[in-house]
Amino acid sequence: MTDTRETMLAVGQAARAAARRLALAPTARKNDALGAMAAEIRSAAASIAAANAAETEAARNKGLKESFLDRLLLTAPRIEAMAKGLEDLAALPDPVGAVTSEWTRPNGMRIARIRVPIGVIGIVYESRPNVAADAGALCMKSGNAAILRGGSDGFRTSAAIVACLQRGLRAAGLPETAIQAVPTAEREAVGMMLEGLGGTIDVLVPRGGKSLVARVQVEARVPVFSHLEGICHVYVDRAADPEMAKRIVLDAKMRRTGICGAAETLLVDRAGSATHLRPLIRTLVEAGCEVRGDAEAQAADVRVRPATEEDWSTEYLAPIISLRVVDGVEQAMEHIARYGSQHTDAIVTEDEATAERFLREVDSAIVLRNASTQFADGGEFGFGAEIGIATGRLHARGPVGLEQLTTFKYQVRGTGQTRA
Repeated sequence: MTDTRETMLAVGQAARAAARRLALAPTARKNDALGAMAAEIRSAAASIAAANAAETEAARNKGLKESFLDRLLLTAPRIEAMAKGLEDLAALPDPVGAVTSEWTRPNGMRIARIRVPIGVIGIVYESRPNVAADAGALCMKSGNAAILRGGSDGFRTSAAIVACLQRGLRAAGLPETAIQAVPTAEREAVGMMLEGLGGTIDVLVPRGGKSLVARVQVEARVPVFSHLEGICHVYVDRAADPEMAKRIVLDAKMRRTGICGAAETLLVDRAGSATHLRPLIRTLVEAGCEVRGDAEAQAADVRVRPATEEDWSTEYLAPIISLRVVDGVEQAMEHIARYGSQHTDAIVTEDEATAERFLREVDSAIVLRNASTQFADGGEFGFGAEIGIATGRLHARGPVGLEQLTTFKYQVRGTGQTRA
């Protein structure tokens, strides 16, 4: 434990020193680093894939769930997507130093609010080795240092990715310690990060299962950007286009069932059930999705299994969806407010008034009209990448990208003013 503590405190101190340098780094240099990181990942793609294949096979042999294996797996296209994401990030505006507001007081003082980095970001994640690239690069571009602690199942893959990022930093003349992987799999390391690592961590971001996120939210002694669950809904209104509804529901549930933006509950307007209900069920079942529904859904198709009260608040992360027939948008919103996790919810409708009411009144981080919940992603929002999805109400909400990884300070310029 003593060795782990000393090691972790050294990591934190190095990150703090690197953050001070990064905060002043010019945009061009940070962009050079991102380009070099992308090149390093492409160059090391074979070794990254080999490490990942071994760890994925080991996880499969341990009997871990398919949703976990899907998040752990890095295919060649996913590795290329990591590299491309870094290049996309380089093309985005640098938020650091941006003036968000400025004004002059009656006494002549000029005041400006300026975006500045937060400092040191700690990221604790399970599987998802691509988080190392996304989170490390986002932190660096926004002037923050990153301390990455991946799960033991993807330890070697994450280490290989971080090594690429550090080589990219070195090539651009930036400190390698701006992005560090925790060098130990000891659980004590996570506990130290939750405590703030000797005052060196400013914000924590957990990426993983419910138990990990819950632990971080309960035990952390520093601010946390996170969401606990992604219980996402699609409400198909009476005025929905039937073909559009089928496309959106199928994509929202089945494109990738193991991600937090996957739909877990389908709500169908009773007034449109005669035209919408059976085709939606048929589309899902034929795609290999288990449907658990209320009495009306079961009556519409014998393949629908009975839903329990627990189903309405379950994040399946699997090809399973709960289905309820509701009395219009009012009851749909009541259901979402009671069972949802304020992550992402969608409405399918051609009725402008109903759509605007849903968008205005559903209190979730992301609310969509006529689009799949699987667009709950920083890349799809034009952020280049994301460090996670936040459902809290302070500072960051929704995809956490470059802008959300900055805070601000005030610069005041006077001409000798004093206060009486």
